[in-house]
Amino acid sequence: MAQIGIPSLILILVVALLIFGPSKLPEIGKAAGSSLREFKNATKGMMGDDEKEDKKESNE
Repeated sequence: MAQIGIPSLILILVVALLIFGPSKLPEIGKAAGSSLREFKNATKGMMGDDEKEDKKESNE
């Protein structure tokens, strides 16, 4: 995966600001953050389920 430098991030933020406007950016950031948090919690739950199954199998 290509590395994104500081100039690229600034360009992406400027383009997002031009497209969505300053009033929508906080809403978009909040939605993206909550989506990432939910995804992280879901994957953590999946990993926990796998560990529980492995412990259950080793006890039998």
